[in-house]
Amino acid sequence: MTKTYNIEIQVTGNLEKSLKQLKKKIEREGVVRDMKRQVYFEPETQKRRKRLMRAIKNNLIKGLENDMV
Repeated sequence: MTKTYNIEIQVTGNLEKSLKQLKKKIEREGVVRDMKRQVYFEPETQKRRKRLMRAIKNNLIKGLENDMV
């Protein structure tokens, strides 16, 4: 159950700029997050709990943003 990624960037003259672009694409694709999930076993109950806590947090943040507007 391994996930493959095909991330392409264009390397022009500036190598540091290309490396920064690669890091952003890797972060957006969630490569590091998926690698961490594969390294550490997490029971299904913990996954559900994390999803629930994330949803609660997001709802609180959206509620606060709506109150401020």
